Amino acid sequence: MNTPLPSGASPQITQAAARLAGGDVVGYPSETVWGLAAHPASPQGLAALFTLKGRDPAKPVQVSCLDVAHARPLTRTPEVVDALAGLWPGPLTLVVPASDACPPPLAPGGWVGLRLPDHPVASALLAACGGLLATTSLNPAGLPAARTHAEAEGYGLGVFLLPDGGVPARGEASTVVRVGLEGRLEVLRDGALPVAEVRARLEGRRP
Repeated sequence: MNTPLPSGASPQITQAAARLAGGDVVGYPSETVWGLAAHPASPQGLAALFTLKGRDPAKPVQVSCLDVAHARPLTRTPEVVDALAGLWPGPLTLVVPASDACPPPLAPGGWVGLRLPDHPVASALLAACGGLLATTSLNPAGLPAARTHAEAEGYGLGVFLLPDGGVPARGEASTVVRVGLEGRLEVLRDGALPVAEVRARLEGRRP
């Protein structure tokens, strides 16, 4: 679970939040790998996120959420979010049908990817930005995601980088699953969270 934000990080979080509000992209640590964030209400920031990453605009980014209360309104299937809430915060990205409340740029094809990171710096950044950010892994498309501040800096993307506050990323990406309106589970990427735990939660069991 989240540990308290290391002392001395608040001014950097404030600076990062101001940059995001102004349309910049920020690099930040998570419990899995390092990420790139843009403010979901900033068209300039979203465009910059895709440009820096070299990402196909048709390929969606995920929505990182501060908590389940911020994630539920973004999907047409909040009951799925509720069923998996016990696995969050943690290394799970849940792709579900998007609701009308989800900004269209974050839901191409009607699907949205939801993630609740388990890292004090990521959580503090989300809290400072209203609880939602558009995010993706910190790396140029086709290259491995940064696992450390040094690797993030080495990619030379020219973004403001937050320190990890002494809580390093574990280096393994999140597990990505998709659950549609019919409730069927589809594994899009094996990652740090065993899929069996996700399946058990959906079936009403506790692994």
